[in-house]
Amino acid sequence: MQQKPGKLLIFSAPSGSGKTTIVKHLIQTIDGLTFSVSATSRGMRTGEQDGKDYFFISSDEFKKRIANNEFLEWEEVYSGSYYGTLKNEVDKLLQQGKHVLFDVDVLGGINIKNQYKNQALAVFVKAPSIEVLRERLQNRSTDSAEQIQNRVEKAGFEMTYADKFDYILTNNDLATAQKEITTIVLNFINA
Repeated sequence: MQQKPGKLLIFSAPSGSGKTTIVKHLIQTIDGLTFSVSATSRGMRTGEQDGKDYFFISSDEFKKRIANNEFLEWEEVYSGSYYGTLKNEVDKLLQQGKHVLFDVDVLGGINIKNQYKNQALAVFVKAPSIEVLRERLQNRSTDSAEQIQNRVEKAGFEMTYADKFDYILTNNDLATAQKEITTIVLNFINA
């Protein structure tokens, strides 16, 4: 009997919504989930491994792969510094029957969903309000006031895309949100 192909689980959210914490919870809780490893043109940092943390490729190689339409989604985050998701890596995992989990920006999430349609569940994670989001970003103590303001403004833009996702998860309380999304994900992958 041929193995059933895997499914895609796409998580997108404004910074400070709790998306990464929720994604880590799902990976630890549900068997058979594999985190999508992105490609990048930036240099490898100490302790990082090619193929585990990122697929490290040169800027020129990245541009060639863009031209060859080899990415599900990609973005030039900083001048000359590209990040993206390689189609062939995702398809390889799906053919092995693995469920691939993505932690991507909003536009990247919509792009992946549009390519895989019903084989993908797209989840938008949001804070209960912009004020709560701002508070969470301030409590992190990792960004300057200007960076926080930029993230809050970007969040307003990103939230206009929430209705393009299959499910909107409001993270009022982390434990409740984790329980809710675990049920949604299990129902999707077992359907």
